[in-house]
Amino acid sequence: MKAGKLTRLALLTALALIIFIVELHFPNLIPLPGVKLGLANIITVYAVYKYRPKEVALIVTARLILGALFAGNVSTLMYSGAGAILCLAGMLLFKKVIPYRYIWLSSVVGAILHNTGQVIVAILVIGSFAVVSYYPILIISGCIAGAFTGICAQLLLKRDLHGQCISKEVK
Repeated sequence: MKAGKLTRLALLTALALIIFIVELHFPNLIPLPGVKLGLANIITVYAVYKYRPKEVALIVTARLILGALFAGNVSTLMYSGAGAILCLAGMLLFKKVIPYRYIWLSSVVGAILHNTGQVIVAILVIGSFAVVSYYPILIISGCIAGAFTGICAQLLLKRDLHGQCISKEVK
């Protein structure tokens, strides 16, 4: 990997981490565990459409690990990790089948898959399917947050970080 690309990936990781940490200080709009905007995912969606899957996985992995360490809650790493793996896989697959103007849908799919991963881990940790009753709330809030972060990422991709207009899908 060339130094310029590595630098851009590191900057995106740092930006996602900063957004994540700042968002931790916002009061939750809905005071339920797992319900948040997930603004750092703007960077993830942007990266999915700008970089190769391996490079996006590096950004997401570094953000997850550093975010858990900086937030002081390493135990949430398994929830976030499972959600991130499903989310990233879904967005990478969805990227291949939707037109560029519907990038935000990829983010919604990613949010649904992220919540699904979290619920699966919760079932395994708690050892009960009772947590499934919480799933509809996560799906609704995830769709709303996913649409918002996806629209933000789509606007960012249109302008690109360098102020250039992007008229076609980035490879």
